[in-house]
Amino acid sequence: MHTVPYIPLTMIRKDLDNLPSFSCPDGFALRYFRPGEQHHWARIEHLADEFPDKGQALYHFEEEFGNHLESMTERCFFLVNARDEPIGTATAWYGELNGEAYGRVHWVAIEPEYQGRKLAKPLLSAVLARLSRDHQRALLDTQTTSYRAVNLYLNFGFEPYPVRDSCREGWELMEQVLKRKIL
Repeated sequence: MHTVPYIPLTMIRKDLDNLPSFSCPDGFALRYFRPGEQHHWARIEHLADEFPDKGQALYHFEEEFGNHLESMTERCFFLVNARDEPIGTATAWYGELNGEAYGRVHWVAIEPEYQGRKLAKPLLSAVLARLSRDHQRALLDTQTTSYRAVNLYLNFGFEPYPVRDSCREGWELMEQVLKRKIL
């Protein structure tokens, strides 16, 4: 495992044609968020180290999505285990870059004990398929510390999009860590 500095990165997929498609392995399924399941989203995001505690994650959910719960029921996915317990999440949201509309891959997270089981591929497949219904292209924000996710996004056709001076340094670092040509 690499220890890398945190550098924010932005990636785009110029179109939503020819999307990769992956099914969930046995014992797992995808379903949409249901009203009242904010606590699942907050727990997953906290366990994936996106927030220092579940309370802050829940607060963020309410701030960002609280007025959009109806949209969440058709845009926020939960990856669930055989007991229908949410263990991962990702949202097919709305984005903008340089004044142009994009679909946004947003808040992708899987509980640590389920990471490394090839579950991110079906989750990302579902989000991109959902985005393709209403959007022509997609963007996402990530960071160098999530280099395994960066590798997945590259494999799904996303490309670096420099939005700040530190991006070049971040992408050069990703080339070293992932041992692949990116720029």
